[in-house]
Amino acid sequence: MKKMISFLLLTLLIIAGCSDDSTPGTGSTGDTQGTPEKGGQLNVAINTQPATLDPHMSTATILTEVSRHIFEQIVALDSSYQVQPMLAESIDESDDGTQYTFNLRQGVKFHNGKELKAEDVVASLEKWKNISSKAKTVIPDATFTEIDEYTVEMKISKRIYGVLTLLADNGQAAGIMPKEIAESAGPTGATEYIGTGPFKFAEWKQDQYIHLTKNEDYVSLETPSDGLTGKKEALVDDIYLNIVSDASTRVAGIQSGQYDIAITLPPDNFQMLSNNSNLKTEMALKGNIGFVYNKADRVFANEKMRQAFNAALDTESIMLAAFSDEAFYRINPGYMLQEQVDWASEVGNDRYNVKDPELAKQLLQEAGYNGETIKILATREYEYMYNSAVVIKELMKEVGVNVEIEVVDWATLLDLRSDPTKFDAFITGFPLVMTPPQLLYLSPNWPGWTNDEEITQLIAQLNASATSEEAKATWDQLQDRMYDYLPISKLGDYYEYYGVSNKVNGMTIFDGMILWNTSKAK
Repeated sequence: MKKMISFLLLTLLIIAGCSDDSTPGTGSTGDTQGTPEKGGQLNVAINTQPATLDPHMSTATILTEVSRHIFEQIVALDSSYQVQPMLAESIDESDDGTQYTFNLRQGVKFHNGKELKAEDVVASLEKWKNISSKAKTVIPDATFTEIDEYTVEMKISKRIYGVLTLLADNGQAAGIMPKEIAESAGPTGATEYIGTGPFKFAEWKQDQYIHLTKNEDYVSLETPSDGLTGKKEALVDDIYLNIVSDASTRVAGIQSGQYDIAITLPPDNFQMLSNNSNLKTEMALKGNIGFVYNKADRVFANEKMRQAFNAALDTESIMLAAFSDEAFYRINPGYMLQEQVDWASEVGNDRYNVKDPELAKQLLQEAGYNGETIKILATREYEYMYNSAVVIKELMKEVGVNVEIEVVDWATLLDLRSDPTKFDAFITGFPLVMTPPQLLYLSPNWPGWTNDEEITQLIAQLNASATSEEAKATWDQLQDRMYDYLPISKLGDYYEYYGVSNKVNGMTIFDGMILWNTSKAK
C-alpha cells in the first residue's frame, strides 16, 4: 500500500481569475485579517427552493449551496480543485489503484451528538452510489466495507483515472449522514438533515425560508481554510436562506439592506449594484450552459433530429439573450472548461455554433420530421433558461420546426424532466467537473439518457488511462464523438454574480457561496 500524501494531485492548473484578485468559482468578500466579529444572523436571498436538502438526491446548484453547510464528505476539493482530507484523516491506495482505505478522523460528532463511525460512512456512500448519476456511470461496481470503527475500504474492479474526485465533487455530493438515517431514506431522500458540518438544520418553512443554526460542537480541521477543506468556523449564530424567486425583489432587498447576500442576480443590474457604496459584487465562473436532448423517447431519440437542431442554433444570439451582457458569457466549443488545460479541446469546433438554416432543413428532411411539436421545459426562476428557450423557439421557427415552451417552477421542472414521455428538451447549467466521465449528460441514468456504445467504450478507455497524456488523447476522441451523437448542444460558458453587503466579511465563493468563516458587522 502507498500513502496518499497529497490526496491525488491533479494536473489541473488553478483556474485563471475572473477578476484581479479571485478565480472563477472562488472569491472572498471583505478583510479576513484580525479577529472577526461573532454572533448575529445572515439573511440570504436565494432564487429557488430546493426539492430536498439531502445532498445525494440532485445536482441542482441550489441544493449544493445550502447542503454544504450541513453535510461534509470524506474528502473535499480545495480552491485549486485538488482532493484533500475532510472527514478522512488519511487515505491509502493500492498499487493497482483498485483499493482505497479511508482512515477516519476520531471524535467528529453528528448534529444529534452521535460520533461519526465507519458504519455511517459505509451506509452513506452506499446510498449515494445507488442514487448519483456520476457514481452509477464511473464506479457502478464499487463496494464500501467497514474494516473497523474508524476505517472504511472502497474497492473497484479496475483503476479509474481521477476516481477520488468523484467522492469530493460538489454536485450531488457524497455527504455523510448517520447510518440509521441513510438506511431509512426513501426514494425522495432523507427526511432528517443531520450531518457533521459547521451549521445545523433548524427549520424549513416551505416557500419562505430555510433556517440554519450554529453547530456549537463542530470539530474543525486546523489546516488553513481552502475551498471546501481546512478550518471551518460558524461565526454567525443563524442563517436564514430566504426563498425569493423574483429577481427584482432580490435586487431591491440587497439594496435596502433587507438581505445581506443575494444570489443569481440579473446581469442588467450589475453596474447599478457595483456602483452602490454599501455593496460588493462578486463574479464567479459557474460552468457551461447546455441544451439537453431527451434521447430516450420522442423526436430527439433520432440522432439526425439532434443534428438538425444543433445546425440551426446561433449560440451567440442565445447567450446574449440569456445574459444580456458579454461580460457574463463566452462562446467556446469545449465540453470541459478551457482553463482546465489537461482537458481543453476544440475538437468538434466545426459542429459548434453552426448557424446554418439550410443544413438544418436538410437534416430535418433526413430525420423524417413531420411537423411534430417539440416541448422545451423552462423556468423563470433561472431567467437564462427561459430567455434561451425563447430565442431557440424563434430560430427553429425559421427552419420550420414547431416549438412549445412549457414554463414551470424549478421544482416542477426537475420532476418533469425525470419522465422521458413528458418533454423533448430543457436548458440548464452544468458546473465544472474534474474528469470528463463525470459530465452528467454522459450518464444513461441522468435526464437526457445518453446511450451510445462508442461513448461508453471511450469512457472506459479514458478511465483506464495510466497517464494524463493517454487520458487527453482519449478525451479528444470522445469529444469528437459527442459532437456527432449530441447528448447536449453546448451553448456557452457563463458567469454569475453575488450581491453582498459591506457588513459581510470573509464570505468565499467556490462553486457557490461558503458561509462558514463569514461574519457580519453589527
